[in-house]
Amino acid sequence: MQRSCLLLFLTTAFIHAETCACTIPVFRYALDRWEADKFHLVLPASASTDSALTDTLRPLRANGQANLDITTSKDAVTAVLNSSRDSDKPVWTGMLDKAMLEALLDSPGRKKIIEQILTGDSAIWVIVEGDTPEDKVAVERIEKRLKFLEQVASLPIQDPNDPDSQLGPGPALRLKFATLRLSRDDPAEKVLISMLAGPKGLIDPAKTSFAAAVFGKGRVLGAWPLSDLDDASLEDACMFLVGRCGCRIKNENPGWDLLLNVDWVKALEAAGKPVASPQASAPEAVVIKTQVDVSDLTHRSDVVSVAEKRKPLLIASAGLFLASVVFFFLRVRSKPLSPP
Repeated sequence: MQRSCLLLFLTTAFIHAETCACTIPVFRYALDRWEADKFHLVLPASASTDSALTDTLRPLRANGQANLDITTSKDAVTAVLNSSRDSDKPVWTGMLDKAMLEALLDSPGRKKIIEQILTGDSAIWVIVEGDTPEDKVAVERIEKRLKFLEQVASLPIQDPNDPDSQLGPGPALRLKFATLRLSRDDPAEKVLISMLAGPKGLIDPAKTSFAAAVFGKGRVLGAWPLSDLDDASLEDACMFLVGRCGCRIKNENPGWDLLLNVDWVKALEAAGKPVASPQASAPEAVVIKTQVDVSDLTHRSDVVSVAEKRKPLLIASAGLFLASVVFFFLRVRSKPLSPP
């Protein structure tokens, strides 16, 4: 039933997209233009007595970067975190202290989701799994199918001169389906897993392994039990996210939001800046070192010394030879010629 409803919506959206002038894909349109819905944290009056908690809440109340509204109720006995959508099922309820507040706002899984979004990934498929052979097989199938879809899918052709299709600040546009695997029993991700399962409580994350597609500023397109998420459902969801945005009104699209502690304006501006390449360093002077054998130098010194000692003797010998030649020449010239 869930897949049929989503398929009907995606088909309608695809038909509408064909007549829409905007060529920005859905996942990027959501990142550029859809603000994250606010979650609601209701505190009991007793929370004001905790000085550490009060100090942590102060910046959140004063235009904090998380998509979170905080109110105090005299009727509340414990703190309650409600979804951004109207729901009878709270995301979390219990006694709130500084450590628990930090767990509500952030987790390793949410940091990874933000990181992948800011690198330009089209969608992050968060897989919440148990330690069973069936889940492992399902995860391998999903990852293999997503890699296949990356190869066969394509993004709409972008016209840089079209005023309706201008991208906002952020990473370069690309087609990429990432996966993030979470354990159903991970206490650090309990709040995130509850949000991924959806506000209507259709999936019990304590008993059911499922996958959810996250895009935009933490928007969840939908959540599917692994046993129901076949190749066709994966393709429907992925092709919708990388296709042209056919419905610009956020609330007319399926899905719900996650609570993320991030300043999207600053984060997207930083993600859009080119990474400065390291300056080329000046070439180092090449020094050629020649090793000389000391014994060789000693030998050469001895040779030079002997040559220096023999030099006068050689000069004297040359002089004597030259004198002999001159004497012989003069003697020949002075001898009278005999008559013929």
